[in-house]
Amino acid sequence: MKSAALQSSVINDLVLLSCVGLRPVLVHGGGPEINSWLLRLGHEPQFHNGLRVTDALTMEVVEMVLVGKDARLLTARPTPDAAALGFVGEVARVDPGILRPILADGHIPVIASVAADENGQSYNVNADTAAGEIAAAMGAEKLILLTDVAGILEDRNDPDSLVKEIDISGIRKMVMEKKVAGGMIPKVNCCVRSLAQGVRTASIIDGRVPHSLLLEILTDEGAGTMITG
Repeated sequence: MKSAALQSSVINDLVLLSCVGLRPVLVHGGGPEINSWLLRLGHEPQFHNGLRVTDALTMEVVEMVLVGKDARLLTARPTPDAAALGFVGEVARVDPGILRPILADGHIPVIASVAADENGQSYNVNADTAAGEIAAAMGAEKLILLTDVAGILEDRNDPDSLVKEIDISGIRKMVMEKKVAGGMIPKVNCCVRSLAQGVRTASIIDGRVPHSLLLEILTDEGAGTMITG
């Protein structure tokens, strides 16, 4: 989404999918913009196990970049690793009733991954995690994570070793063998969680490829890695 042309292409593809009768829901983060603002403020972005360490200043910047927290769609709770991560939240609850009328009216919901807890404290929620929990709560057919890599690689140093399709036990084995690491860990975890909650398939696809969304949904070839339940 750093490229204006690709950004426009993704939006056009979402509209096309909506026009042919699918009901997409778009969930976004804002990593590059958050990093850019933090650096302008002289604050070095920090990550821990692929998740952004979020102190009070970082939380302010996250909210400024993403806005969010609309209508209590998401209710957050602190992550168990709060001592290391700060104001990083998990999704405690999703209220799908907020999205259903929007979808029924033919609109595409666009959701930022900021949420408050029961007391109104804001939390930075990983956008992939938020998307997975929303997919599960909505009873979605498919979860798709657009990223800037080809998908899951059998060998991280070999771009030609793309894993096209894998099941939950296979992906857990890859995590144990440390073949999946860094920012890919929360992506894989949220795919597994959404599948366990009834989503049919979860895909991690290469958003740099033009029309990767259409390729993933409308062709047998796909555009990355599909994880099945």
